[in-house]
Amino acid sequence: MPDGWRSAGQADRQHIKAMDIPSVIYRRRMIRRYTDQPVEPGIIQALVDAATRAPSPHNRQPWRFAIIQGDTRARLARAMGDQLRADLTRDGISPEAIAQDTGRSYHRITSAPVSILACLSMADMDRYPDARRNEVERWMAGQATAAAIQNILLRATELGVGACWMCAPLFCQQVVVDALTLPEDWEPQALITLGYPLDEGRKRIRKSWQEVSLFVTPRSDA
Repeated sequence: MPDGWRSAGQADRQHIKAMDIPSVIYRRRMIRRYTDQPVEPGIIQALVDAATRAPSPHNRQPWRFAIIQGDTRARLARAMGDQLRADLTRDGISPEAIAQDTGRSYHRITSAPVSILACLSMADMDRYPDARRNEVERWMAGQATAAAIQNILLRATELGVGACWMCAPLFCQQVVVDALTLPEDWEPQALITLGYPLDEGRKRIRKSWQEVSLFVTPRSDA
């Protein structure tokens, strides 16, 4: 752990006024443009600490986190960009469009002062003799890791830090593992870029709760 993380994290909890939960939920946006101001170590610690408070199956806590900053950002961006370029070339995408996509990805990763790579590990999850239940166990680990990521996004919003959830590592998991020299059981799931916002982010139209909900009523023949 870098020097100063623990004391900065304690100061953060003492001095930053907490918002109420609904305010944090409704204010959250995907922020893709950041200032050059560094994100303090105590803030990063607070975000990861919030992530570890997510629910998990059997309390196995399958999430793992790698903090990406400095020159590591460019190394990761180049490796992911090479894989993206190869994939798009096989798809028959024009060189101009490929250059645009890879350039945008590189900029998003390298322009963020810091990122958190969220991974899952099956090391502590249950194992079964059949493929069906092992697949369910992996889904459960993925759901827990996603819940941990949401905690990061909400805590970042509370602390005034912009964040963006990038799913790109799912398309090149081994590339990310190799670029960052991660343990082999770490399976990259998402890259959360972080920084102080240059703007408020785009407001997205959401379906109403009525459109996505179904009240299940008792069957007449029950």
